[in-house]
Amino acid sequence: MSRKNFFSVLSQEVDRIDKAKTSKRFEKIIAGFTKEKSPKAIIGKEKYQVFNSNDYLGLRHHLFLKKAEHQATEIFGTGPGAVRFISGSLKIHRDLEKALAKFHKRDDAMVFSSSFAANIAVMFCLLAGQNKDSLVDSNVIVISDALNHRSIIDGIRVANLPKEQRAIFSHMDPAHLETILETNKKIYKRALVVTDGVFSMLGEYQKLKEIRTVIDKYDKEYENGVLLVVDDAHGVGIAGKTGRGIEEVEDAKADVLIGTFGKAFGADGGYVVGSQTIIDYLRESAATYIYSNSISPGTAGAALKSIEFLDSPAGKKLLKNSKENVAYFKKRMKTVGFQFAAESDHPIQPVLIGDPAKTSDLVKKLFKKNIIVTNISYPVVPKGRDEIRVQISAVHTKSDIDQLVKAFEEEKDLIKMD
Repeated sequence: MSRKNFFSVLSQEVDRIDKAKTSKRFEKIIAGFTKEKSPKAIIGKEKYQVFNSNDYLGLRHHLFLKKAEHQATEIFGTGPGAVRFISGSLKIHRDLEKALAKFHKRDDAMVFSSSFAANIAVMFCLLAGQNKDSLVDSNVIVISDALNHRSIIDGIRVANLPKEQRAIFSHMDPAHLETILETNKKIYKRALVVTDGVFSMLGEYQKLKEIRTVIDKYDKEYENGVLLVVDDAHGVGIAGKTGRGIEEVEDAKADVLIGTFGKAFGADGGYVVGSQTIIDYLRESAATYIYSNSISPGTAGAALKSIEFLDSPAGKKLLKNSKENVAYFKKRMKTVGFQFAAESDHPIQPVLIGDPAKTSDLVKKLFKKNIIVTNISYPVVPKGRDEIRVQISAVHTKSDIDQLVKAFEEEKDLIKMD
């Protein structure tokens, strides 16, 4: 009976989640996309405008990327065959890493199966070392922004540091970070500060330059210094004049930068860039790199093409389109009386609703108008800050955006916006 009892507990937990209205397993099944400038998702027999995708530049449907994916698959096959230390590294993976290092002006880079896997690896390896024989000790305090992504949180958990060696600084508050560093400077040999570059719920840019200044101030106060790790998954490829992310926006650099191909670059997989010392160490210690297959050759080919494409005239035009579309959407929404949960020029635009039921209801009403958006409610955001996270793409047309704004406006009275 014991196994059946456990299954019963699992069933009850699923029921609890469903009653809390936080279920995530009822995904809409997309059968394909239309062939047009701003591709629509095909769900059932209907076509829907997509305003909830991280594909900020629309590159996942770009002919150049599809062609590059096909060519790499023809040369290297559909999969990597095995992990790299066993079967060797495919040239397409190494070419991609060299392109990343050049793109971010770093010594080297390494590709992971996902940016989640990259964050888990970086946090564990830089906090706890590889194993009991490692010379990297755990005499460290890790200090994390209060709204960091779940992958960072889980990476810190996996490192299994005592509670007193884990600290949280108030969201985007360099002064609070400085207080924590000051308090602990005589206690630990080193410190690791970790933050998102762009926060995914609000599209906010971290105050990286101020944080870098604080870290540099305290670097000599710790025997082995203070390290800055930044997960810029929502920044790389889209933020900044040339798409270099939060580092370009803030004119400040991380010691370790984590990114993804699965958003603005239109492909899949994660990566880390840094000094040669950092990358060499991670290649020898990161379990999610050593013991896990890399991205497929085709995906690597598409990712490589997206990096090259971004600096081309066509890529620069998409970056320009993105900024113009975001500004147009914000202006139109404010004109019809809606507010935003945060002010940002990032493609993530959080429309403030403030009530979970109304937020959920509005998403459903928009879906009936053939528009896909996502509602974000507590505990992902604070109570009373419920939002609809709209994500604007560079390939959306003004007509697409007008259709979205009109749909919001038509439902404004029904949700009794103040």
